[in-house]
Order: sequence, then C-alpha cells, then structure tokens
Amino acid sequence: MTPGSASRVAARVAGAVFVLWAVATITFFALRLIPGDPALAVLGGPGSQASPEALEQVRQQYGLDQPLAVQYAAMLGRLLSGDLGQSYALKVPVADLLGAQLPGTVLLAVAALAVAWLLALALALVSTGAGRVATSVASGIELTSAALPHFWLATALIALFSTALGWFPPVSTGDLGGLVLPVLTLAVPLAGFLAAVMREGMLDALAQPFVLSARARGESAVGVSLRHTIRHAAIPAVALSGWALGTLLSGAVVVETIFARPGLGRTLLQAVTARDVPVVTGVVLVVALIYVLMTLLSDVVSALVDPRREAVTA
Repeated sequence: MTPGSASRVAARVAGAVFVLWAVATITFFALRLIPGDPALAVLGGPGSQASPEALEQVRQQYGLDQPLAVQYAAMLGRLLSGDLGQSYALKVPVADLLGAQLPGTVLLAVAALAVAWLLALALALVSTGAGRVATSVASGIELTSAALPHFWLATALIALFSTALGWFPPVSTGDLGGLVLPVLTLAVPLAGFLAAVMREGMLDALAQPFVLSARARGESAVGVSLRHTIRHAAIPAVALSGWALGTLLSGAVVVETIFARPGLGRTLLQAVTARDVPVVTGVVLVVALIYVLMTLLSDVVSALVDPRREAVTA
C-alpha cells in the first residue's frame, strides 16, 4: 500500500468513526429532550402506575439518577466495548434484537435499490436519443416519481394491487408476494432521482468524441448505448448508491409500519414511542454504520467502473 493510499484509508476510517460518534451523541441528547421519564419505560410505560420507590430503584440500576454528562460518558464507554445495552421495554439485549430485525430490513432495502436501478436504467435508455418529446415526458415522470411521499404511494399501491386487483397482500406475509408492494414503495421515488442522473450522464456521453468515433466506425445506436454511454452514465449513479441505501433505510420506518413488516424501521418507531433509549441508539448506529460502509463500497465500485477517478485521487 502506498503512503497516499494509506492516508486515504486512515482518513476514511477517521471519518467513519466521527460519523458514528456524532450519530450516537445527537441521538443521546435528542432522546433526553423528549418529555417523560425513561425509568417509566423500564417499568412498562406511563400506564404501569409504578411507585416512586420502584422508579427510584430503576433510576439507580440504570444510572438515570446520574448527571447527564456521566450518563453520556457511560453510554460512550459501553459502545466502545461493543455493548449496546438491554432494551428497557423488551428486557432483551439490544444486539440480539437488532440481529433478528436487521436481515428483513436489509433485504427490503437491497431489493428496492436493485429495482430502482432497473427502473431508472430502463427510463434513461428509452428517453435518451428519442427526441425532445420523449425527453420531456421522461423528465416529467422522473420529477413526479421522485416527489411521491412513501406513505401516499404505499396507500395507492395497496388500493390498486391489493384491494382492486387482489394481486398482492396488503401486509407482509413472509413470502415473495408480500415483498412486492413494500419494495415498489421504496423503489419508485428513488428510481425517479436515479433516472434523472443517468439520463443527464447519457446525454453528456452522447456528445463526447468517443461516441462520435464509435458511430463513425459504423456501430449501431444500441451498441453505442451498451458499450459506452451506459458506463458513463452509471458513474454518478453508483457514487450515489451509498446515499440511496441510507434513504431507503430511513424510508423503511414508514414502509414497515404501513405493511406491518418486521424490521429495523418498525422497531425504531416502537422504541421511540416507548422511550427505549438503548434500542433507539442501537438502531440509529447500525443504520449509520451501514450507510458508511455502503458509501465506501460505492467509492470502490466507482473507481472500478471509471479508473480515472482513482488516478485523480492518487
């Protein structure tokens, strides 16, 4: 490894550590701003009618009677040792809870990202080089789909494909059919954004000298698209895939709740409602870690697709 590569790796690792620290810090203090007593969550919530003695015992057990700075330092110490703590409400280790919920959310997000890529690529290919009218129509479709709220799109898909047509179940059933509507709900808005990026990249590539040379050699329009313009257009979209996955994970909170699908998003919503601080912190940290790793991976893939990026940063 060259000194330049080592410094870039060190900078990326330091940046990832900073992001995780910032996320943990913001989450900790934001949860403390929510009205209510976290000790009540440990004892079953506001309806538990816990006695003052029981509340005081719980505060001492979990360190909630300590100054805020002491609680913050203790939280950071646990995280540094790999201990995410125990759920206040469910009385199970947070790591075990997240391990059970993570696969479903990752499957949903990855499937939605793949479908969004396919839809965006198809829209970009159809609209590019087909004239001003096709480009204008594609631009309208992209803007409309990118602006669709997840909750509205989920409701519309359920009304059409579940209630009217009966093709797919309105809630998660654990099989492939129950995955279709949640995936489409997440994929369609993202596809509109990616399609706009790809189309601009393809239009830019069509004006480049290497495309003119390919056409002069007698290569067909399909060959030009498959061999040259798609690769050129994919570079910015690949670079955005890390951000896109983070967007999908955040959108999973709405989608998993609407479709009654188990996962990190639904777990996060329930934990925030119950003031389950360890679970909220654990979910947010896991999502942030996935985002950081995907951003690094997208940078690597971008360098493989376009080696000039690596040469520039070397």
